[in-house]
Amino acid sequence: MISNTIDLYYFTGTGNTLLVARRMVEVFEQNGRIVNLHRIENSDPSAVDLSHVIGLAFPVAAQSTFPLVWDFARTLPDADGTKIFMVDTVSIFSGAIVGPLKRVLVKKGYRPIGAKEITMPGNWFPGKVNKDRNQRTVARGLERASVYAGRLVDGTSHWLRVPVLSDAFYWLNSRPIVWRKLAEIGEKYRVDREACNGCGYCEKLCPVGNIGYDEYPSFGPACQQCMRCIAFCPREAISVPGKKYELYRAVKIKDLLGEWQND
Repeated sequence: MISNTIDLYYFTGTGNTLLVARRMVEVFEQNGRIVNLHRIENSDPSAVDLSHVIGLAFPVAAQSTFPLVWDFARTLPDADGTKIFMVDTVSIFSGAIVGPLKRVLVKKGYRPIGAKEITMPGNWFPGKVNKDRNQRTVARGLERASVYAGRLVDGTSHWLRVPVLSDAFYWLNSRPIVWRKLAEIGEKYRVDREACNGCGYCEKLCPVGNIGYDEYPSFGPACQQCMRCIAFCPREAISVPGKKYELYRAVKIKDLLGEWQND
């Protein structure tokens, strides 16, 4: 049972995870818990308060999650039974995060109390966006987030793992070459200079500082494919050569910027 203050650390790409995190915060607060919401990319893992319950919320990427999320988890301070839970958003399946992350956290002395994977609309270069279907998927996902948060509160949640399967997926999908290939896609992003209005949102949105700005955006070699710059460009000026897709974002850019301002 969660009876402490909760520090929920989240990373969101196009907004699915932010929606889930917000819904869980609502349920926690309705049950009398105090919740602090923190962005992973702007948080110092060594400064987490081990007297609080820790939550990790993030999207699935490459059947695992982004290196910046793994870096945060792996550099958390050693604990002595601090309760911790996770929730991820996934469009199809993961396989390389729930078990491996539990193993890392247990080794550090944390007490895992719950893990949940919540299906949300796909956002990685969708060929076609079906808004009605996406709305239904989001509604189901948020209901599952509510139920999960309730189970965390009453102590009936669990963090299970399938060692052989999850460890095999993790070994395959955590190889540096996987993320080098994804970074190469990011280096090829193009900017329509006639459409670009120089707002600078893409540079500000990038969680790893991969976007430079000198009249127009330029893209470095560290892209992790979170899709923020493409999804939230107000002029739809950023594209990928050879890719045909429709833009997907779960929240408006002002929602994402508002979270930044309130953190």
